[in-house]
Amino acid sequence: MNFRKLTYLTLLLLTIYSCSNKNSEKIQISGAFALYPMMVKWAEEFKHENPGVKIDISGGGAGKGMTDVLSGMVDIGMISREIHDEEIKKGAYAFTVARDAVVATMNTQNPEWSEMKKKGLSSEKASKIWNAEYKTWGEIFNNTNQNPLNVYTRSDACGAGETWAAWMGEKQEDLKGRGVFGDPGIASAVQKDVNGIGYNNIAYAYDIKTMKPQENLGIIPIDINKNGNLEGDEDFYKDMGSMIQAISNHKYPSPPARNLYLVTKNKPTNPLVIKFIEFILTKGQGYTTENGFIKISPETAKEELKKLN
Repeated sequence: MNFRKLTYLTLLLLTIYSCSNKNSEKIQISGAFALYPMMVKWAEEFKHENPGVKIDISGGGAGKGMTDVLSGMVDIGMISREIHDEEIKKGAYAFTVARDAVVATMNTQNPEWSEMKKKGLSSEKASKIWNAEYKTWGEIFNNTNQNPLNVYTRSDACGAGETWAAWMGEKQEDLKGRGVFGDPGIASAVQKDVNGIGYNNIAYAYDIKTMKPQENLGIIPIDINKNGNLEGDEDFYKDMGSMIQAISNHKYPSPPARNLYLVTKNKPTNPLVIKFIEFILTKGQGYTTENGFIKISPETAKEELKKLN
């Protein structure tokens, strides 16, 4: 084999390797169901601008996302709760990327639905519901309704459960009820159970296409001033647009409104991961509202971008 032919074959092999390597560029992501729909959209738009990139996304809850990213199984964890000190000590490096909220839900065929819409739910009553102090729907409203109160909670370690519990001054492991895995699972359980009550991230409580609550799923309003009646400025649940505005204006309390995070193990060094997070903090914010999320402020985005430098 002469030198010219050897050089040609070497260059050909290098070109094939380079193209193959480029096409195999990949980001692996797991974690919170809350962020899953938004992450799918971000990934879709990012891949349009970066052909050949592959992004694998899986749900499983915030707890799984944190475990996976700290163990090196994935590049990015989706986290829908605050980051714990012990996680930071293990290398959790967080970026605030959006906001949303957890809401209580009940079946709209329940005879107490109209009463719940008038009175709302206080944190004290919610605590009694998820601590199994109430056994019937009548006990909530001091009436004679003996229908059983079927309480649902998340079986997986998740941001929604932790955030909902935090509003009541408790922890997710303190919540009692029928354990159901994942946001879609708990929404479906309440839709099918006329006596059911649960909680969901707003992206699962509302239909993203119609912006209205999911069929048979009533969004329980919070009695913010705790006077036993829902007043005009407390009623913003009829559609996702009104809900998003209430979260943005801080009318809906926090918790159960909360920040959503992406976490890497230590400061990211992978150029593709850095580029993707940068996209999310800039152009990606333009896709939040249409997908049922609240974009972060320009000031917050600027601070989060500094963490990449």
